[in-house]
Amino acid sequence: MTGTSRRLIGDALQSCRSALVSVGVVSLVINILMLTGPMFMLQVYDRVLTSRSVPTLVSLAAIVLGLYAFFGILDGLRSRILSRVGERLDRRLTGASFERGVLLARMSGRKSPPLDPVRDLDQVRQFLCSPGPSALFDMPWLPIYLGVVFLFHPALGLLATIGALIMCVLIGLNEVMSRKPIAAATAHALKRQSLAEGARANADAIQAMGMAAGLRRQWTNLNEQNLALQGSVADDSAVFAALIKTSRFVLQSAILGVGAYLAIAGSITPGILIAAAIITARAVAPIEMAVSQWRSFVAARQGLQRLRRVFDLPEVTRETALPLPSKLLQVEGVSVTAPGSKAPLVEAVGFALKSGDGLGIIGPSGSGKSTLGRALVGTWPALRGSVRLDGADLVQWDPERLGQAIGYLPQDVQLFPGTVAHNIARLNPDAPSEAIIEAAERAGAHQMIAQLPNGYDTEIGEGGRALSGGQRQRIALARALYGDPFLIVLDEPNSDLDAEGEAALTQALQAMRDRGSIVIVIAHRPSAIQVVDSLLLLKDGRMRAYGPRDEVLRKLMSVPARGGAGLKIVAEA
Repeated sequence: MTGTSRRLIGDALQSCRSALVSVGVVSLVINILMLTGPMFMLQVYDRVLTSRSVPTLVSLAAIVLGLYAFFGILDGLRSRILSRVGERLDRRLTGASFERGVLLARMSGRKSPPLDPVRDLDQVRQFLCSPGPSALFDMPWLPIYLGVVFLFHPALGLLATIGALIMCVLIGLNEVMSRKPIAAATAHALKRQSLAEGARANADAIQAMGMAAGLRRQWTNLNEQNLALQGSVADDSAVFAALIKTSRFVLQSAILGVGAYLAIAGSITPGILIAAAIITARAVAPIEMAVSQWRSFVAARQGLQRLRRVFDLPEVTRETALPLPSKLLQVEGVSVTAPGSKAPLVEAVGFALKSGDGLGIIGPSGSGKSTLGRALVGTWPALRGSVRLDGADLVQWDPERLGQAIGYLPQDVQLFPGTVAHNIARLNPDAPSEAIIEAAERAGAHQMIAQLPNGYDTEIGEGGRALSGGQRQRIALARALYGDPFLIVLDEPNSDLDAEGEAALTQALQAMRDRGSIVIVIAHRPSAIQVVDSLLLLKDGRMRAYGPRDEVLRKLMSVPARGGAGLKIVAEA
């Protein structure tokens, strides 16, 4: 973990330090003002009622009214400050949380625990905007209130202290017993959310292939488990909340009973009796509030812990900006494994390409073609070996800068909500229109885009659902060609294209090679490899052939299919 990642949360919390100190100071004044009610009752019972002085009552009422108004202002101010603290933390961490969420989606395997840093940050912010933090700031004043009750009479103070200790023990037991159930419920809620998002993303396939009933059963089972976990947490919380509330009622009644006995004995006045009961109730009120907010407190604390764990992931930052590559791609003994797995999917692959070269990667399904493509663009790091551009390993590059030199079209085309231009420009709001149109023209997509309702400003909807598969693929190709990238890796770029689209693709790739780009095409269909001059055959994750395209094709077509190297797709080519 870099120093930047290590300080990220610490710096965000440090930026809120002065605000939290202000909350502490405001809480001090608020808790002093909380004595207004007990002291007023004490004066009413012991001074006003005995003297029967209406002016004294009016004067005391005016003072109390002013103090309560001041209290109301400060209480509202404290809530606003805590809300602003939550907003500041969110602003400081939201970008990093989002980026880490994207990184987790790429680097975490299926066996990894579900993590959602954006949701965790939301939990922290929502807790800070709830009454929970106010209760935590009020709890340290418990000894002060108990001290005041001790001043009234030691017996009352001792009774209040015993009651408060019992409630503190209950809150400690609540903490111990709720920690794991809340963590389990949160993790299960993330799984439930993941299933819902997956179903939404694949709604068409679900409907077309009649999977709705099976998915509904899976959702129902998952939801039942989630409800059971959430219900268990709620039940435990309710039990402790009820115990603490009952303890508070018992304590208040005990204070009144013992106080009444002391008042009959002449040890205290009736005013002290009433004031002691009110102060004791005020002393334990934050404990009851804390228990009612304990679930959100634990969830926020666990969310912050998960954020720290997420920010512990390796982060690549480079102070020295390497020049953009323009000459050579070297793949040296590369072995690649999927995130979360130990078994290599690609082993010991090596080749070299220079500016203007074109390479086709072919092989049966599951041979590791897409895995190798991910390693070439740096989305899956090499387990062994290296991928170098102009002699520099991919890990030496700043990811943002490296992205300027790479054009990548994954097999599963993903577009983002927004306009066509926004997607082609790689989400850069300052991209010049000329560069966007130029990329579309190179991809042979300009005429197609011009025929859309609003042209380049057409909103494509979530995931590009407003477009056909071929339209999405051609827009994604334009995005891959945007900015004249040096290394272009296309995974099944013609899978959704018609004859016109394939012709445009071939022309675009040849044009990019003529401009000095290295073009790598991962293909099943023969037409996709017509634009390359060399071929690499992968089978079972290993190189089985590599060399000039026509020479490799002749060798493969001469091998009997039963030998395992002959591919139907190659024979057709």
